[in-house]
Amino acid sequence: MRVLLTNDDGIEAAGLQALRKSLLELPGIELAVIAPDGNRSAMARSITTRRPLWVQEVEFGDGTVGYATDGTPVDCVRLARLGLIEGFEAELVVSGINHGSNLGDDITYSGTVAAALEAIVLGLPGIAVSQQSSAMELDFRTGGGFEFATAADFTARLVAELKSVPLPRGTLLNINVPGADPQGVEVTALGKRIYRDELALVDEGAGGRRLYRIYGDASFERDEQGTDLAAVARGKIAVTPIHFDLTDRDGLEALQRYDLARLIEPAAREVSGS
Repeated sequence: MRVLLTNDDGIEAAGLQALRKSLLELPGIELAVIAPDGNRSAMARSITTRRPLWVQEVEFGDGTVGYATDGTPVDCVRLARLGLIEGFEAELVVSGINHGSNLGDDITYSGTVAAALEAIVLGLPGIAVSQQSSAMELDFRTGGGFEFATAADFTARLVAELKSVPLPRGTLLNINVPGADPQGVEVTALGKRIYRDELALVDEGAGGRRLYRIYGDASFERDEQGTDLAAVARGKIAVTPIHFDLTDRDGLEALQRYDLARLIEPAAREVSGS
């Protein structure tokens, strides 16, 4: 299997390196690494369109190489798809291991999850992997050290068995590993994040410029069982299947029954009468 490994923390990040080493131990794996040259956290599905991308080969010190770019995580997947590495065509995209959790509503901001989303947009399976820190926080901010071995080994074993996993086409797996020894694995839905952001003035500069901080604490619905947030809070690995179909099916049917065409009739009459 040909696997593309990427992340949003940068090609030198410890999480990516731990996962890279675990994936290389799998038999029959052809691994390519294309990752940002620095931290690109919370860039979501940003792409670079108004300038060319720099790409540089990086030696890992074990006889293998990767490619670092000044683009985004999604750019990395697109570079691979468009033939950056001659003769390599990915069959799976693995993104991570992220330094910090990507749970609940936070996944819409995550560059880690965005790279895996780009995989399914391109018709490939994707896996996003994130690691909670030892501080046991439940948001994307990190408050302690990291131990990536369990997450790396679990993900590599999942990749080895991926053909047997009942994963529908167009679905990615979002994996979150707790900061302590896992107490099991739970297949979950996305939880609901409660944001308590605030606008705080930090400094004032010349010409009326003001410096604001706009983020505050975040919590989650503690009584909502079956979610990724609840599972990680109980010390379990959360595995959440996610797809990219954003269409509201109920809303689609309701709007189809509503006569929207009549809203253009007055304008149509004005044109015909002029």
